[in-house]
Amino acid sequence: MNSGQYETLERLIAFDTVSVNSDVPAMEYLAELLDGAGFHTALQRLEIAGVAQANLVAWAGEPRAGGLIVSGHLDTVPAAGQPGWTRDPFRMEAAGDRIFGRGASDMKGFLAQCVAAARALDRARLKRPLVFIFTADEEIGMLGAQRVAPALPELLGGIPRPDLAWIGEPTSFAVLNAHKSICAFEVRVRGRGGHSGAPEMGVNAIAVMGKAIAAIGRLQAERRAARDAEFAALFPESPHDVMNFGVIAGGLASNIIAEECSLKVTYRSLPNRDPLELYREVERRLREIDPHDYAADNHRAAIELGRPVFAPAMRAAAGGSLERALMAATGSKTMRGAPFATDGAWFAAAGITTLICGPGDYDQAHQPNESLSRAAFERGTDLLLNVIEMVCAGAA
Repeated sequence: MNSGQYETLERLIAFDTVSVNSDVPAMEYLAELLDGAGFHTALQRLEIAGVAQANLVAWAGEPRAGGLIVSGHLDTVPAAGQPGWTRDPFRMEAAGDRIFGRGASDMKGFLAQCVAAARALDRARLKRPLVFIFTADEEIGMLGAQRVAPALPELLGGIPRPDLAWIGEPTSFAVLNAHKSICAFEVRVRGRGGHSGAPEMGVNAIAVMGKAIAAIGRLQAERRAARDAEFAALFPESPHDVMNFGVIAGGLASNIIAEECSLKVTYRSLPNRDPLELYREVERRLREIDPHDYAADNHRAAIELGRPVFAPAMRAAAGGSLERALMAATGSKTMRGAPFATDGAWFAAAGITTLICGPGDYDQAHQPNESLSRAAFERGTDLLLNVIEMVCAGAA
């Protein structure tokens, strides 16, 4: 058992890096550890939604073409208010064969393994660059990766940007080579309030939002029916675009005509589609809605569509040195697509071949009492070192 690895994870879980909070203290801690392991480090300082954030880039190895990025995000989803927690989310607890704490699987366990690998690594063997990239605000749109990917040539100075990236998202060590794009947007209906006993004096925003939901729902059903055989192997559960109604809010009281209603929607499109195609189709269909409510037709509601926040799809071609190394190290025999989006969207958009593989379990991500297998946690450092040896120290 690597006690230092457990200590690092314990410290990382104790940092409350829920996306709305600053990750800077935790990133500075990681930078100190990697600097102590002999890596060059750079913090890319950002301000996102008025909050100070940072991405961390650390590198070692000969300044030659090729090389490998190993990456993970530091932010987590919230724990406060999530039903089902029976443990302190921000205190690591090892019990039985599991390690508990917010971010244990998604994905602070992987970051702790990266630090342990950096400490154990014989840097003199690196024939090509090894670059660790730890990112901010992945959980709210891969915002840190979107900033760091195009800035890598500048951040790395004279080190050639690696051609390969390994994202350590929770996959139970399965190797994944694709995911769909993701797009999020808000629909807002502005009606006219008043007393519910005089509906002809107003227009109910909730009623009109119901029409918007029906219009988007029909589009969702159409896409579900349009299964694409090309992606049946990559996304066997859903070889089609998928949509979700995430959050809805509207109205003040049962005897008041609802003046406003808002709806947050996300969708995920197949890799061969324009990630904004569905957004434009939603926009077209909302324009066709009758903006009157069912109680009266004296007034019209305004239906507004917010700006989309999106990340592109990721799809790596089969073959290549990273795929061979991950397959050999994990024992995996096949690859498939991920049901979630990752920072790999922006690495791939920058021309970097990207794969996904990590020690965490997908069914633990974002869950109460989130946990990570102790066996996977303890195995992961040697797995990292084996892959790094094959990609960065082996033959080109």
